[in-house]
Amino acid sequence: MTLRGVVNKTGILLLLCLGAAAFAWTHPALRGPLLLFGFIGGFIACMVGIFKPTASPIAAPIYAVLEGLCLGAISQVFELRYPGIAVNAMMLTFGVLAVMLLLYTTRTIRVTSGLVKGVFAATAAVMLVYLVDMVLSLFGVRMPLLNESGPLGIGISLVIVGIAAFNLLIDFAVIEDGVSRGSPRYMEWYCGMALLITLVWLYLELLRLLSKIRGKN
Repeated sequence: MTLRGVVNKTGILLLLCLGAAAFAWTHPALRGPLLLFGFIGGFIACMVGIFKPTASPIAAPIYAVLEGLCLGAISQVFELRYPGIAVNAMMLTFGVLAVMLLLYTTRTIRVTSGLVKGVFAATAAVMLVYLVDMVLSLFGVRMPLLNESGPLGIGISLVIVGIAAFNLLIDFAVIEDGVSRGSPRYMEWYCGMALLITLVWLYLELLRLLSKIRGKN
């Protein structure tokens, strides 16, 4: 496992994801099927890659393509309501990536065991809240603080965006540790997929945040 290898694999996964997203974006008639197929298929590929790292050279590209289809469909829905929001969210995503990479490489923020535990706990809490909201939505109930476009709702989205951004630091630390340990070559795909998962989450949270801000206005 080398740093250049991780960068190359991550670049390949990003290109696959963006290409699939572009396909979904230009085929609005297939939005529903692509969204469903991409979400379910991407989740399965993600789980396979996470729990069986040796399969990541196959699982990671499949995840990137399927997740791209899902993202393209979701982005189009937001774009129809708020023109220009998808491009803004994508630019902000890569902007946050650049900032967090700078903070990590300059050691402005050090990834300690305490930070890892804190970010992990915060991420787990967010996932639990989203799971509860998903279950409640099946009964026609939504969590107002999570979905409203008022100051509190925007504040909650900002916090979640921050948590997603700090997950990037964890990804960077895992990559650096894997390279220094001389981990197996397949871990390049594994780390690239982990980074892509975080970027996808960050992008979706930024979409939600920008939609709340524009909905408020």
